[in-house]
Amino acid sequence: MLNIDLHCHSDISDGLLSPAALAARAHANGVQVWALTDHDEVGGVAQARAAATALGMRHIAGVEISVTYANQTVHIVGLNIDENNQALQDGLAATRAGRERRARKIGEELAAVGIAGAYEGASQFAGNPDLVSRTHFARFLIQQGHCTDLQQVFTDYLVRGRPGWVPHQWARLDEAVGWIRGAGGVAVVAHPGRYKYEPLAFSALLDEFKAAGGTGIEVITGSHTPQQYEEYALVARRYGLLASRGADFHGPGESRIDLGSLPPLPENLSPVWHDWGL
Repeated sequence: MLNIDLHCHSDISDGLLSPAALAARAHANGVQVWALTDHDEVGGVAQARAAATALGMRHIAGVEISVTYANQTVHIVGLNIDENNQALQDGLAATRAGRERRARKIGEELAAVGIAGAYEGASQFAGNPDLVSRTHFARFLIQQGHCTDLQQVFTDYLVRGRPGWVPHQWARLDEAVGWIRGAGGVAVVAHPGRYKYEPLAFSALLDEFKAAGGTGIEVITGSHTPQQYEEYALVARRYGLLASRGADFHGPGESRIDLGSLPPLPENLSPVWHDWGL
């Protein structure tokens, strides 16, 4: 059985390692098919492909797009895309522009509670100035001694009702799926266990996702507990969705699951890579 890992992040978005270093880590951990899926950015895909190819590892071009659905942020992974597709690049550029405005507002909100210089401090952790994210603010808050770890950051700051929370309107669900499909890719709902929807709203999300042309869902992911593996396997079967697998690795010491360390997909699922000739 192939070791396939289709979700991780480099320092082009909010990861700690370069695309080449991620490729090396994935290969060392036994990954045979690997995708880099940076947030709203495909700038690292060429580096990832070159590094993976040099190591003899199959590379799948990917991206993770931020979407607003029913007042929550949902992430849609695009796999096997043409990263040079113009409509995809234009859509991602518009989404990144929204990230920059949000990051400056987060800095203002943190300054209002006595944490000065947060935007500038977070920017120092960002390899891409267009993608200063909540994760970069979290690293700044830990560095400055306001929190001890990421879990405390996302309990005390940067979430709804706490200092540093800034709501934002990302891309529409149908837009993101359309960009991915237009680039020849497969659209996948990332880490569904992280979303706080009531059952009817979650069902509506999946119905609209499928209606837009989405076909996959992450079942085995570093963001899920082992109990959720079977829960979302049942969801994949119920909705007729292809199943994906990925660590959602961001860096050593920050991620619960390392690249290549996930269990295989449960039985009786159709994997997202079923027609990729693997």
